[in-house]
Amino acid sequence: MFNLELFNKLPVKILIVALLIVVTVYFIRKSVQLFFDKTSFLDENREETLMHFTDQVLKVLGLVFFFIYVLSHFFDLTRLVTGSVVVAGALALIFQHIIRDYIMGLAYLFERQINLGDYVIINGNKQGKIEEISVRHLKIRQYDGYLYTVSYGSINELQNGNRGMRRVNESLILNYRQNPDEAFKVMEEVAKTCNEKYSEYLLTDLDGKPVESFKFNQITELNVDYKGHRYSVSGIVREAHFVDASKRVRYELAHAAYVNKLMMAENGEIEMNKRNDSQPFH
Repeated sequence: MFNLELFNKLPVKILIVALLIVVTVYFIRKSVQLFFDKTSFLDENREETLMHFTDQVLKVLGLVFFFIYVLSHFFDLTRLVTGSVVVAGALALIFQHIIRDYIMGLAYLFERQINLGDYVIINGNKQGKIEEISVRHLKIRQYDGYLYTVSYGSINELQNGNRGMRRVNESLILNYRQNPDEAFKVMEEVAKTCNEKYSEYLLTDLDGKPVESFKFNQITELNVDYKGHRYSVSGIVREAHFVDASKRVRYELAHAAYVNKLMMAENGEIEMNKRNDSQPFH
């Protein structure tokens, strides 16, 4: 016979509830997955994104229900919730960033601005492939191999390149003592070389003409980190060729800088050491 007193003990009750939550989450997840498998009104990438987001939401809800159940054995939750408006307001103020992350995450998802596998540029400085979409943040794998976690609340600007085209935008930061006229000639030549050697990467219109060829954008930023000025080359390429095109353009920029002996930006300590070394001893 079963020992009923054993099942009345709190640890056993908590364990049973935890198991029920795990089983419920599992069956809901399987039901959603079965629904997507049996339907075809969404593309595969969109289904994978929604499925991933559903998993995250189910995990959070499962944990919330579990903690509420455990706390209910120690506190009168009904009285605590109904009689603690001030506490609730204070908690809302404290967790406003978290709440904003959740709301913005739902907005990005249901407005179909992002999907798993999309190549995105966030706030103009973080770019790469979306590897994970959670209820609070994105995880982006950059081309340098690093995995960045970006909360939705910190996103001020999001550019999604998974629309059949991407803009390659590579640059050199040259020393502020570099003659701009000489640099302009070199960068113009780099853009010309890229158009001659890598035209197959460029996105073309119905007439076969490039939508935007590789071009020199002149000085796009002054005094970058107090080191020098940014000179950039850009062009619109097909999405599938974005990584290769970016590597090729970076090579042409590095090669041109070496051949033409352009003065690259250096930090202040190096500059100061050079000046001190060049000064004669008295």
